[in-house]
Amino acid sequence: MRQLNVFREAGPGAGYRGGVIAICAVLLCCVEVTPAPSSQSLPAPALDRGEPITPIPAAPAIAPLKVALGEKLFGDPRLSHDDSRTCQDCHDVATNGATQKRHDVGPDGTELSLNTLTVFNSTLSFRLGWEGKFRTVETDIDASLESPHTMGSSAAEIAAKLDADPDMRDRFQAAYGRRPEGDDVIDALASFQRTLVTPGSRFDRWLQGDEAALSADQLDGYRLFKSLGCSACHQGVNVGGNLYERHGIFQPLASPEPKILRVPSLRNVATTPPYFHDGSAPTLDDAVRKMAQAQLNATLTDRQAKALVAFLNSLTGIYRGSPVGGSP
Repeated sequence: MRQLNVFREAGPGAGYRGGVIAICAVLLCCVEVTPAPSSQSLPAPALDRGEPITPIPAAPAIAPLKVALGEKLFGDPRLSHDDSRTCQDCHDVATNGATQKRHDVGPDGTELSLNTLTVFNSTLSFRLGWEGKFRTVETDIDASLESPHTMGSSAAEIAAKLDADPDMRDRFQAAYGRRPEGDDVIDALASFQRTLVTPGSRFDRWLQGDEAALSADQLDGYRLFKSLGCSACHQGVNVGGNLYERHGIFQPLASPEPKILRVPSLRNVATTPPYFHDGSAPTLDDAVRKMAQAQLNATLTDRQAKALVAFLNSLTGIYRGSPVGGSP
């Protein structure tokens, strides 16, 4: 779930329009928003509904040999210094692109400080990671390879390991025209990660004109999502991921640090419990209720919470012909 800062006018007649104007005024003063890298594909055409969310595009066209190599490396334990762990261990693309753990663990068994974000659709966000420290997928990958809390290795060390494997030498030669090099290791992983997009959600189908794609509860939830002001921070192709926000406006939401976070994407959110940067919300129902209290100073009714959860379930997309996480 995201961190939403909503300021609403007091008194009779105050509503969604006034709240959004106040939000926009604050965001213009404190948020830097930059265009997505040109290497990312643009959103698919959609019915002009005037909605704040746009459909996820198909995966970009990238050299198939590089993508195939990146996928193989994603599951290769030689990416870790001690050959004990893979990218797939914490970012399971066979399920939700992450894990079901509150905190994954590092090579020494110590829990990581932040909940693992899904790798699905990550390259559609303007920054990567909870704190948005990385501007490109390549810098994010390089940092993960070098961090002692994840792989504890380096691209150069990994390339040297792979160069000793005749099969991998052949794969790199076919994809890059040379033996394994550190930059090519990162590029192959980035090429694969850019294909991890999940178009075709029920909500995207509705955006593209399929009026029957959403249930009545899901439509009600979407209307509430907008009227409460959630879409002020969760909009665009990734339903978030394109600005920073402070959490715990009216009351504490989760762990107090980091205070400022990159607003996470809500794509496939129904498949990625637990929620928040510290993984402290075990269910989507719990998460939306806590968000309303902490960020809106509002207590949701059971009906409102149910409707919001129904809408969020409509954001589950398709990867390789199946819904992410096996959700209906």
